[in-house]
This record gives sequence, C-alpha cells and structure tokens, in this order.
Amino acid sequence: MNAPDDMSLCPVMEARVAARVSDGSKGTQKRPAILIVDDEPGVLSALRRVLHAAPYQLLTADSGVAALDVLAAHDVDLIISDMRMPGMSGADLLSRAQTLYPDTMRILLTGYSEVEAVARAVNEGGIYRYLNKPWDEHDLLLTIKQALEQQHLRKETARLLALTQQQNDQLAAFNAALEATVKSRTEEIRQTVMFLEDAQRDLKRGFMTMVQVGASMIELRCGAMGGESHRVGQLAKRLGLLLGMDGLDAQDLYFAGLLHGIGKLSLPDEILHKSIDRMTSTEAHTYYRHPLRAQMLLTPVAQLNQVAHIIRHQYERFNGRGTPDGLADGNIPLGSRILALARDYEGLQSGAITRERLLPEQAAELIKMQAGLRYDPHVVEQFLELLKDPSLLGGSTPYKQVTTGELMAGMRLADDLRTGRGVLLMTKGSVVSDYQVSVVRRYESQEGAPLAVLVEAADTGATQQDAA
Repeated sequence: MNAPDDMSLCPVMEARVAARVSDGSKGTQKRPAILIVDDEPGVLSALRRVLHAAPYQLLTADSGVAALDVLAAHDVDLIISDMRMPGMSGADLLSRAQTLYPDTMRILLTGYSEVEAVARAVNEGGIYRYLNKPWDEHDLLLTIKQALEQQHLRKETARLLALTQQQNDQLAAFNAALEATVKSRTEEIRQTVMFLEDAQRDLKRGFMTMVQVGASMIELRCGAMGGESHRVGQLAKRLGLLLGMDGLDAQDLYFAGLLHGIGKLSLPDEILHKSIDRMTSTEAHTYYRHPLRAQMLLTPVAQLNQVAHIIRHQYERFNGRGTPDGLADGNIPLGSRILALARDYEGLQSGAITRERLLPEQAAELIKMQAGLRYDPHVVEQFLELLKDPSLLGGSTPYKQVTTGELMAGMRLADDLRTGRGVLLMTKGSVVSDYQVSVVRRYESQEGAPLAVLVEAADTGATQQDAA
C-alpha cells in the first residue's frame, strides 16, 4: 500500500529530524537507535528493509525479555513492538519500558483491532502511537520521524529547563553575593559617615569651645562679671528664635553675643573700667569704635562673617541716631537690633552702662522706655513677653550641685564651670574625664575658694551606681 501525498514530511520537520542524523563529515551526532521487537522473523526482516535507507541504527529482539536485555545494553531512542508475542505481550513490554526508560518513545504494531488491547497499551504502556498490520510504509516512516522529533523536543526542553535552573541558581548565588557585597559596602559607608559626623561634631564642639574661651578672655580683660557674654548670647539667641530666625541665624546671634566685646581688647584701661555715662566725649568716641575693630578682627574667620556684621551694627539706634552708619528702622540688621537689647539688659545690671547697677526689673523698664528710640519696638515687645514667661528661655535640665570632691568621671555638666574670677574651665554639656576632675580640683586649690559645679541629675545617680 502506498502512502497518500498528504502524508509526506513537511520541510521544517524534515530539517529538524535531519539535524539529529549523524553527519559523516563532522561526526557530531550519533544516529537515533530504534529497537524492533517481533516474534516473527519475517516481520523483523520487512521492517529492516523499510528502514534500511533511513539514517537510523537498527536493533532487533524476538521477544519481550530479549528486548529488555537490549534496552539494558544500549541507549535506545524508539521501540517498535508487536502486540501479540509469547511470554510477554507488547503492552507489557512497553509498560515496563515506560517505567525503566521513560525518555524512550514507544510505538505499538498490532494485527488486531481489539479496543481493549489498544486501550491497555495506551494506558499502561504510554505509547506514542499504534499502527495496524500491514502498515503503510510512508505512514510508518512519518510516524517514526515524528516520534523521534518529539523525543528530541522533550530532551531539548529538559536540557533548557535544566540550563535555566542552573542559570537561575547562578543568578541567585550572584544576587546573594551582590547583596552581601552591597550590605558590606553600605556598612562601610555608614561607619564612614558616622566617623565624619563624629568628626564634624567634634569640630563644631571645639569651635564653640574656642569662641567661649575667647569670650572668657574678653571678660577677664574688660573686668566684666564671669559669664556675662554667655548670658547676652543666650538671651539674644532665644529672642531671635522667638522672632522667627532659623537655627543657623540664631546660632550666629549667640556667637555675636559671646564676642560682642572683642573689639574692647584694644581699648586703654581707663576707658575699659568706666561706665559709659562717666566717659568724656573723646572717650565715648573711642569706645564706640570697638565694633569696627571687632569686625576687622573677625574678618579672617569665614564662619564668623555674619557674626562680625551683627557686631558692627550693635550700636545703631532705631531712630537713626546711632553709630557707625546711622542706620534706622528695618535697615538695621535684625541680629544687631536684638543684640543691642540683650547687651544693654545685661550691661544695666552689671554697671557697664551706668555707674549704679540696676535690678532686672529696673533694667527692663528702662529698655521699655527706649522702645522706638534706641530699640526696635517689636523686639522690646517680644523681650517683655519673654520676661513674663521665663520658660520660653528654654527647658532646663534637672541638675544637682556637687563639690569638686564629689565630681566624678562620666558626669555631664548642666552649666558652664567657671572660677570665682569668671575664667571658663569647662563648657555646659561636657562629659567630665578623670583628667578634668584632677584639673578642676587643682584650680579650686589655687583659687582658695570652693567651686560651684552643676551636673545633670540623671548622671549623678548613674555614676554613683557605677562606682558602687
């Protein structure tokens, strides 16, 4: 029987199957192995004749048992088995082959059209197709090539899945290594940032301390009460914040309060030790030039340029009759308007402005009377509100006063520590070390008078527990 025209192989399938056929010139592929199983020698000879010209390696067996031996010894791609054989039927053979060699394709040849036998072969043997005897040669060849093509596709799919899984595993391992590297680098960066932040904090703390030391030196030279510049700076900073200044501008205002008298270092003693109301006109003229000298002294320090500008205009008056530039109203920098009030409030109480020291209430009343003349009325108004509610000056940390004998390493100062003459020894917020404890006790011995040390209350209890 000849195969009809529509049973011929399509070009694509011919190409795919041909790819698996061995190439004599290259030798890169082995020929597909086909095992033919039939108990009739004539059928085996007929099948060999049909497949002789095809590019296959042919193996034969005359029984199911012999076929299993061949399968155990060779790598078989396709089994073509007869259904009716003595001992082991084709269905039994293909069922065993499916269990032992699941990748091997299976075709059943049967001369009987029994539905039950075919169904059993399909269900138990997992056959690819079944063909009736006598077979059509073209149909047989097409079925074989299609079976081998499907086997090739299955193997290629399994290979690609395995390759994909391998690549996924490699990618997962790479991602894990990358994540660990990123985590390690991130930790390095975090530690570097922390180091830089600590260094920056140390620089800022050191800069702040140096400015406070400078203020302490100014007070010693000018004979001012210890801590006066700090109080001026603190009051000015709080007023600045309440009047809407941001943190950086308020900090500059605090520095301006600390250094507002730095230009006085160039003044002669006879002027320094006089209150302003006792100065002659010539002395007053010389005295009021100290802000210009202060600006000149601070100009080389870039961080203090704004501070120098505030200090320069601290003696301008709101009515325009001040010095050095005769600025009025809003033309006077806000920081200078605030500094002028804070400076005079402290100066009226210390005797720097009038020969007699005023009480805080008297100083405040005098400032109120000068609103619109010397001082900005809005700044005065905010200042008076601040005096009504001292809590606006900022929350105070609970503290405890201790003697130098009770002072221990690890305690944190709740206020600046100064000698009886106003010399700054340690700044507020400093954590005391063993060395600093010994220095403070030595200074107290030299002074011959006890020092008042204020430390944060929480630190005293914790330090005493640690010591116990």
